[in-house]
Amino acid sequence: MRAIVSAGARDLQVMEHPEPQPAADEVTVRVEFGGICGSDLHYHAHGANGAALIREPLTLGHEIAGVVESAGPGVAGDLVGRRVVVHPATPCPPAGCVDGKGFNRLPSGRYLGSAAHFPHAQGAFADRIAVRVDQLRFVDDSVPARRAALAEPLAVALHAVRQAGGDFRGREVLISGAGPIGCLAVAGARRAGARSITVSDLHQAPLDVARSVGADAALLLGSDQVPAAAFDVVIEASGAPAALNAAIKAVRDGGMVVQLGILPPGPNPIDLGQLITREVTLRGSQRFDVELDAAVELLAAAPELDGIVTHVFAPEKAAEAFEAAADSSRSCKVLLDFSA
Repeated sequence: MRAIVSAGARDLQVMEHPEPQPAADEVTVRVEFGGICGSDLHYHAHGANGAALIREPLTLGHEIAGVVESAGPGVAGDLVGRRVVVHPATPCPPAGCVDGKGFNRLPSGRYLGSAAHFPHAQGAFADRIAVRVDQLRFVDDSVPARRAALAEPLAVALHAVRQAGGDFRGREVLISGAGPIGCLAVAGARRAGARSITVSDLHQAPLDVARSVGADAALLLGSDQVPAAAFDVVIEASGAPAALNAAIKAVRDGGMVVQLGILPPGPNPIDLGQLITREVTLRGSQRFDVELDAAVELLAAAPELDGIVTHVFAPEKAAEAFEAAADSSRSCKVLLDFSA
């Protein structure tokens, strides 16, 4: 079967791998679509994602939608044929869990397509993968597979909303960065009851996507001015150090900034004086905990999120797909189509 493998910086290959055999607590999922994430881009560009360095060939990918194709010994056969998305973490929270235990911060946890541990946790950009039954989340037949592939990044956005308190009723929200996570955060903020949602970005094309999924206003940085002290909540989704300081300036006194975008490693300059004198709360947001179930539910009710997918490539065009995904001026979410 096909697998998209990185052996280091700029060394991306489509390789033939043996078919996976599900263990006693596993099923085999036939992958239909996989979304390229920022971490995949980092592994491709640098051979590392933060401190996680590729030390052996790594199958990338953790945002997938597919169909259960076979069940391991002792696993219920009625799972075969079910449409699913996959929780990338092991251990992962049980389906339906609502009392978060911080699974996203467990140091022993492994994540599909991650080089954080050795041997690496091989990823899901392949025709088929074997995963534990408790990693499955079932998708309604009304949800197209392309939209279902947004479940994992949508869960990341929903976790950021939860980090900001979860209830946005009556609040004015700024989302800094209109990449895939930022645009999905628009949907999360809308679901949380935000009174208004403004999105800022350096490029017009992603702002158009943000508008299409529910943003009330779009600010093109360099042309439009972000008003100071105007927002109750700012979700910083770009990962640019300068954007974090801009977010602190944009939030109202006593408001909250959630840093969702991954900042560069090492010290970053932050205007801590404003945090103190204006009593601004700054919180981090790492992946997600139990929000995947809510993401699957929201996808069934939000067909407008189809617009976040701007490009789809065959696995054989992986290098071209990664190039498109890395260019935020012309792409939002880029998918790989394993169904053909």
